[in-house]
Amino acid sequence: MKKEESKLTKLYCLIPLAAFSCLLWGSAFPAVKTGYRLFGIAADDSASQILFAGLRFTLAGTLVIAFACITEKKPIVPKGKREWGHTLIVALFQTVLQYIAFYIGLARTSGVKSSILVSLGVFFSLIISSLIMRMERFTFLKLLGTLAGFGGVLAVNSGSGGLAGFSLTGEGMIILSTLCSAISSVLIKRFSATESPVMLSGWQFLFGGAAMSLFAFAIGGRISLNVSVGALLLLVYLGFLSAAAYTIWSVLLKYNPVSRVAVFGFLNPVFGVLLSALILGEFAEAFAFKNLAALLLVSFGIFIINVQFNKTEKENAVQN
Repeated sequence: MKKEESKLTKLYCLIPLAAFSCLLWGSAFPAVKTGYRLFGIAADDSASQILFAGLRFTLAGTLVIAFACITEKKPIVPKGKREWGHTLIVALFQTVLQYIAFYIGLARTSGVKSSILVSLGVFFSLIISSLIMRMERFTFLKLLGTLAGFGGVLAVNSGSGGLAGFSLTGEGMIILSTLCSAISSVLIKRFSATESPVMLSGWQFLFGGAAMSLFAFAIGGRISLNVSVGALLLLVYLGFLSAAAYTIWSVLLKYNPVSRVAVFGFLNPVFGVLLSALILGEFAEAFAFKNLAALLLVSFGIFIINVQFNKTEKENAVQN
C-alpha cells in the first residue's frame, strides 16, 4: 500500500491520470449533446435529460462494480451499516443532487455560464477541505493557483455572453450542483481513508443513477427505445467515461489533498470547448488564441498549487 500511495502522489502519475479524467469529462460535452439528438430528447425536456443521465450513471456503476469484481476475484459490496451509509451519502451528493440540479439549471441558462459557474467547484473544494473540514492548510499559493485556473475558464468563455443575469432556477441550480460536487470530493477523501474508493464509486453510481432514473420517469421523462446501434454505443461510452474518470479521480483523492486534485477540474471546460470544436470540425475555433491562453492559465494554476505541495513535502522530509 505504501508503494502504491507513493506513486499516486508523484506528479508523473498524478498529472496524466487527473488530466485523462478531465479529458474524458470534457468529451462528455459533445457526447451528451449528440446523445440528445440520437435519442430524440428535446432541448427543453429536462425530465428526459435527467432520465438519460440516470441511465448513463446506472450503467457506469454496473461497469465499475463488474470491473472491480473481476480484478479482485470476489464480490465488491459495501460491508455493514457504516459503508452502506457512506455509499448512500456520496450517491446523494455526487450523483443525485449534483446532476438533478445541473440539468434543471442547464435548461434555464447558457452552456457558457454553466461552464464558468461549474469551475467554482475548485473554490468550494478548497474552502470546504481547508477552512471547514480542516483537512489541509489554506495558503496564498493555493488561492493564487485557483484564481489562475478560474481566469483560464473565463478566458475560454470570453466574448460569449459572460455571466450577465441570474436566476435561482438557472444559475442558482448550477451553483448548487457545483457545491454538491465539491462536498462529494471531500467526502470521498474522508471515507476512502478506511474504505475502497472503487467500491464507493461503483455503488454510489448505481444507487444514484437508479434514483435519478426513477425520479425522472415519475415526472414524465421518457426516452425512445427505437434507436440506432450508434446511439446505444454512445450511451455505453458515456457510461464508460463516467466510470473511468470518477474512479480514477476517487483513487487520486484517497492519496492526495483535495485541492491538489481539484485544481485539475479547471481543465474540464477547456477540454470541453476544444473537443467540441474539433469534433464539429471547427479547427480555427479550437486553436483560437483565447483557448490557448485559457490552457496556459489553467496549467499555471495547476503548477502553482503543486509547487505548494512539493515545498511542503520537502519541508516535512527535512523535519523528519
